[in-house]
Amino acid sequence: MALEHAGLGPWLRCPSRRPRAGTRLVCLPHAGGAASSLRPWQSLLPPEVEVLTVQYPGREDRFHDPLVETMDALAREVVAAVAPVLDRPYALFGHSMGSAVAYEVALELQRTGHPAPVRLLASGRPAPQRAPGGDVHLRSDDALVDDMVRLGGTPREVMADPELRATVLRYVRNDYRLIERYRPIAPRVLPCPVSVFVGEDDPECGPAEAMTWAEVAPEAPRVRVFPGGHFFLAPQRERVAEAVCRELDLPALRPARSWPSTP
Repeated sequence: MALEHAGLGPWLRCPSRRPRAGTRLVCLPHAGGAASSLRPWQSLLPPEVEVLTVQYPGREDRFHDPLVETMDALAREVVAAVAPVLDRPYALFGHSMGSAVAYEVALELQRTGHPAPVRLLASGRPAPQRAPGGDVHLRSDDALVDDMVRLGGTPREVMADPELRATVLRYVRNDYRLIERYRPIAPRVLPCPVSVFVGEDDPECGPAEAMTWAEVAPEAPRVRVFPGGHFFLAPQRERVAEAVCRELDLPALRPARSWPSTP
């Protein structure tokens, strides 16, 4: 059944409906990422958690949908999508660009009078006011691919096919443009506690950068460091799932099988 028919609309994906779950986890992917990119570790979460992942337009089953070009517009769209499912405690999880989106979504939900998340889990990115800008979105296609490969999320051979490369770079360049131009006006304190996940070899965000979230958190953020680089989530899926459970004060579900290392 299409998820639109399941009542979630085009912006949300739910790999496993759990109507009795006590907590919802709303996940926001990285630049160039899709809902499926976060599925490996999500599959290891216990029945007490129902996962909803935002599907940005322009990719996978939303290939023909118009791209969103600014953070403000993206946050408003996500808030409109998640507002109807905030009928129980929920947390926000964002990786890389998704961390900044989660921050803006939490503030927009507060501004519009919705209940606050129980926690924001930021992964692989400094706090929005401390994250550097960039000009990768202005560079050539080859340079854009180089940056994707540098971060470790995309094998270079995947981009060898010209048609696939053009398709992927269309939305990747848009995401890079969105996040590289994003500049919060001033740090605003979140209405919820913050946890930060980082890879110990991540060139974008290490433990020191993770602590910049203290400037927008109502209390000292809890930082967890994992083996790996920027895209540690998939290879460390078991540890990530267990850490998410701990941060939400839920029992961890030990995986019954090993999952492949790619989304």
